[in-house]
Amino acid sequence: MTARWVVDEVAPERELEINWKSISLYFKNEIDDTDSPVYKTHQLLRVFEAIKAAEGNEAAQAFYWECGRQIHHDGRRDDLTTEDLLEAAGLDVAYASAMDDAATWDPVIEDAMNEGLALAGDDIGTPIITFDNSLGERVGYFGPVITRVPDTQSSLDLWDGLIMISTVPGFWELKRTRTERPDFGPRP
Repeated sequence: MTARWVVDEVAPERELEINWKSISLYFKNEIDDTDSPVYKTHQLLRVFEAIKAAEGNEAAQAFYWECGRQIHHDGRRDDLTTEDLLEAAGLDVAYASAMDDAATWDPVIEDAMNEGLALAGDDIGTPIITFDNSLGERVGYFGPVITRVPDTQSSLDLWDGLIMISTVPGFWELKRTRTERPDFGPRP
């Protein structure tokens, strides 16, 4: 939901250039079970990074969006193949071979993840947003975690607030208990 918020509502109005980076909860949470659903998403990150390296950020976003559509909107998990995702995103199904190429893609994923964690801290999860604030400092935050994409004005208010608090010395954290499940809205 945070990705949709930034891309669909904020980026066009604030002229943001988004550079997608990976974070692997498989690595972050030190999971060693390759039967875990978290490992499956880690394998998809390998594919994401292979696409990004070969075709750039826009193609990687197309793959990421297709994963979200089919997993969250369509509820496909057990019958979903990486080839299905690639084909639906208009990408070469040969990228599926990256799923099992840990030697090439795991260091890339770890580097991207560590870059975000260095800015936001290691006691967090995903998403991480990083940017240069108005003081010229590179900052990173965990979140915002949102359950649905706000309307455009609320989205911009949320973004502008995030930018503003990044300039306050000593500010570290906001949090409240989640009281609703994600609402993915209509299928994009």
